[in-house]
Amino acid sequence: MSAQSQLQGIRDELPPSMRRVADAVLADPHRVLHGTIAELATAGSTSEPTVVRLCQRLGMSGYSELRLSLAAELASEQVRRPAVGATHGADLPTDSSLAQIVADVALTETLGIEETAAALDVTALEQAVEALCEAPVVLLHGISASASVAGDFERKLQRIGRIASSLPDTHDALAAAALMRPGQVALGLSHGGATDEVAAFLAQARRAGATTVAVTNSRSGPVVAEADVVLRTTVRESAYRSGAMASRSAQLLVMDCLFVAIAQRRREASVRALRMTYDALEEYRRT
Repeated sequence: MSAQSQLQGIRDELPPSMRRVADAVLADPHRVLHGTIAELATAGSTSEPTVVRLCQRLGMSGYSELRLSLAAELASEQVRRPAVGATHGADLPTDSSLAQIVADVALTETLGIEETAAALDVTALEQAVEALCEAPVVLLHGISASASVAGDFERKLQRIGRIASSLPDTHDALAAAALMRPGQVALGLSHGGATDEVAAFLAQARRAGATTVAVTNSRSGPVVAEADVVLRTTVRESAYRSGAMASRSAQLLVMDCLFVAIAQRRREASVRALRMTYDALEEYRRT
């Protein structure tokens, strides 16, 4: 996992002084390449020892290792940008051409997918697949962009004959979760891991005896605390990306991995269901 992705993943659990340093790095990683530890400490309105502690939080010995790690990351990203160039990580640059915007969005989403795939906990994924395969009912809840990902997974499961419901309204989700039973699965999606509605949904389902699964970019927080199984994405989402672009793509990757694994476990039934649902729609399909 890249240093920038690690910083974004642990940002919300850092103390204020270390968080300011993390924000300074994420806002301008080139600052570390061309500046001193004292300059980074000043940018974060804190001290040099705090910068060192943040580096150690990332598993690094100190500032020099952080600088080397960021140099490698930024060089790799630069090579992967199209010749038109991109402004990856910047906040809505005023002079970007349309071609640069395309390059920036493509790079950001590609990095999110690749880093999520590389860092995804296969053991946790296996646990989630086992629970979902055995579950007679699956309930899904996410807010905003995460709700669209939950809806996509709902439709995929239904196409292979599984009983799944995506409930974007929190009141509906809480009421349904209260009636869950052991063996059923409640899956909540929250990029930041601090969505109170999703945490409440998982908590209610857990009290009812259901298995709870969270898909999140965070290592801690209320959503993680209420999950029996945590599937983590690895995404760097810039502040201006209110549409949650890279996080949505990474979530879709995790959900698609779950879907393919579930369909594979029940291959004959899944193929039969896909064929039946395809045939049912044949009359309405336009060529």
